[in-house]
Amino acid sequence: MTFPARSAAAAAAALLLAFPLAAQRPALPAAPERGSELTISLVTMGPGDVVYERFGHNAIWVHDSLRHRDTQYNYGLFDFRQKNFILRFIQGRMLYAMGGLDAAASMADYAGHNRSIWVQELNLTPAQRADLRDFLAWNAQPANRQYRYDYYRDNCSTRVRDALDRVLGGRIRAATDTAPAGTTFRFHTARLTTNNPLMFTGLMLGLGEPVDRPISKYEEMFLPLAFREHIRSIRVPGPDGSEVPLVRSEQTVYLSTAEAPPAAPPAWLPAYLALGFVLGGALWFGAARAAESGAARALLAGVGGLWGLCSGVAGLLLAGLWLFTDHAAAWHNENLFQYSPVALPLAVLLPLAAVGRAGARRWAARLATVIVVLGVAGILFKLVPGVRQVNAMLIALALPANLGLWLGLRSRSAAAAGS
Repeated sequence: MTFPARSAAAAAAALLLAFPLAAQRPALPAAPERGSELTISLVTMGPGDVVYERFGHNAIWVHDSLRHRDTQYNYGLFDFRQKNFILRFIQGRMLYAMGGLDAAASMADYAGHNRSIWVQELNLTPAQRADLRDFLAWNAQPANRQYRYDYYRDNCSTRVRDALDRVLGGRIRAATDTAPAGTTFRFHTARLTTNNPLMFTGLMLGLGEPVDRPISKYEEMFLPLAFREHIRSIRVPGPDGSEVPLVRSEQTVYLSTAEAPPAAPPAWLPAYLALGFVLGGALWFGAARAAESGAARALLAGVGGLWGLCSGVAGLLLAGLWLFTDHAAAWHNENLFQYSPVALPLAVLLPLAAVGRAGARRWAARLATVIVVLGVAGILFKLVPGVRQVNAMLIALALPANLGLWLGLRSRSAAAAGS
């Protein structure tokens, strides 16, 4: 199609006039920066009553103002109905999972169980917020959500720490990896389980030398409450390039009415020593006076048999955890000097010795000698440079008991030989 010359000139003039007119129009508002609609917060939950709740919990809260979503990403999900759950637990190969939950419902549930809740909004750039949101959404997919759980090195808190450190370019690790915490894994395990003395004793018995190594603040973040504390010291670049705190603001959502765990492990050594001497005295009396006293026979058969059973089974479990499982925290356990599988036959031999079986008494005396020698060797082993396992309470319980049994059987054997 062709235009008359006059029409073409008019069209050209109109185009030329359009450019300055367009320049004079107000600019359209720029599109919001990706991630600016997001708010990222660290949510920390205080300890509960059950043993696996005693260490606290945490999660990442993603608030999306554009889509009106509040998702709390939680790395502490597990299911007792999971296939081979018990076997995996025994082997130290537990599978935990992460998932996104409704933030309001999740926090209401923790508050309903009387667990404190603290929220720390984080100073992340929009790009970091979007990157974190996308990573968490990817991580929550069925193919990516499971991971091999480790109590101290790869748990629900360290996963949160590492997800945040990923978008921060390693700033959390750089600031805390060489900063000593002044604590150990055992230190925190001990202080957090004092509400259940039996569980406390079992854990102190089962944990080996690896948990007594001094840890850094980075490692101490396996505890959600330690993470909450240490993250306050992290600084990140602000909009103008200057360093600003990573934690923008903090608030307490709910404060528990339960008693807070102690700040340090309990000084229970005298109590364990007293119990060890009581047990040792009972075993000495039972072994030394079984021929003359019905009460002594009952003590030797009942208390002695039970002590042999408990000590021997404990030794088998400690050896099994070390040799046949992936529970690295239970390896290199010096408690095997005090609680030995060698003691297990005493569960049968001591009741037989109580009813006068001379052969059972002789074998029990031999085993008692081996057990005491092992116990003394365990104390001498602590003179070796580099040995650092904290197990004085367990020694204080076992050694007096084993000495009492050995002395009682020895005195009885001497009396029998003299007659």
